[in-house]
Amino acid sequence: MSKELEKMTPELRAFIEEWKAKPGNLIMVLHRVQQTYGYIPREIAIETSEILGVPLAKIYGVITFYNFFRLRKAGKYNIQVCLGTACYLRGGDDVLKEFEKQLGVGLNATTPDGMFSVEAVRCLGCCGLAPVAVVNGEVHGKLSTKDVENIIAKYCAEG
Repeated sequence: MSKELEKMTPELRAFIEEWKAKPGNLIMVLHRVQQTYGYIPREIAIETSEILGVPLAKIYGVITFYNFFRLRKAGKYNIQVCLGTACYLRGGDDVLKEFEKQLGVGLNATTPDGMFSVEAVRCLGCCGLAPVAVVNGEVHGKLSTKDVENIIAKYCAEG
């Protein structure tokens, strides 16, 4: 099965050209790339490197330093489990492991059907609801491992 390569959109190219001469442009450009594709495809990173005249290693340095950039496409339902202090102390790590177990994928991975991806985040700003998971912006708080199955079922039912 061959993977189709992403092509840079004319709108994205125009945006990069517009930001090319501005100081501190790389993060803004990478945000736009991710907004366009949902992640930063390798072929787009290479083309961005060429347009900006920035080494590809620098682009990957920025992508891997900041945890909001993705190198792989997220699932239709992106599950973010908080591992900030309050969530971790109240069982966030156990909740995360239960999502991984029930979905059969590891951290920062996507299920083979493309439905779910699982990631750990440092803080979601919902400490009073710890432990917390967010699925596509919907907050699920005061979780235990027993809640994981119902959360997965809810999104499976939505398709």
